[in-house]
Amino acid sequence: MRRASFRDETVDYAAVGATQASDLMQYPPHGARPAEESWRLGSGEERFRTAGESLLSWQALKAGGLTVAEVRPASAPGYSGVSFDEEGRPIVPPSLMAEQRFDAEGTPLVSAGSTVRVHGRLGGLKVDAELRVIFAVEEAKRIGFALGTVGDSVVSGEESFMITWLPNDEVWFTVRAFDTPVAWLYRLVPRLVQRRRRELFTRYLRAMSPLWVSPA
Repeated sequence: MRRASFRDETVDYAAVGATQASDLMQYPPHGARPAEESWRLGSGEERFRTAGESLLSWQALKAGGLTVAEVRPASAPGYSGVSFDEEGRPIVPPSLMAEQRFDAEGTPLVSAGSTVRVHGRLGGLKVDAELRVIFAVEEAKRIGFALGTVGDSVVSGEESFMITWLPNDEVWFTVRAFDTPVAWLYRLVPRLVQRRRRELFTRYLRAMSPLWVSPA
């Protein structure tokens, strides 16, 4: 459903797709703080498929304590978003989600170019941001997407979520991000950006890891 609160705007940062750059941690966009974490989720095709389905239904954010609302598909029909290979090179995507799909609750699944409102609380502070899906991939060994800030966020930047099924049969979940403070408090106290990112990563892990979802 389209809401009046949506604005047809581009993302509010220049380095679109930089979360896919192989040298992000060494050479982040100017003024941005980079971050990257990877966690082993298990092994095998079933784990890969299950984790991928969960990721594309926004579970990393939802189960991480954030509310995903007002999901709007791309305004341009057939929009496929920006796509990059594992080394960060732009490519023509071999497989992207062209048709809108929905989860059991009727929420549109992740799709390239869609816009979403996320809100909640993080570290005692309010979270309210409009985000754009920069790219979404659904390949034989790789499923994921990236979100870029459009507006209203306390930081400006991008984060990517990727499930990878490795040749050794292990399944890994990787989150990469770069943030530049926007809100005055985060500009005044830069360490808050790092603390915010650390808490987000912890929430994403708890949302996606079977060890947290189904503890022994």
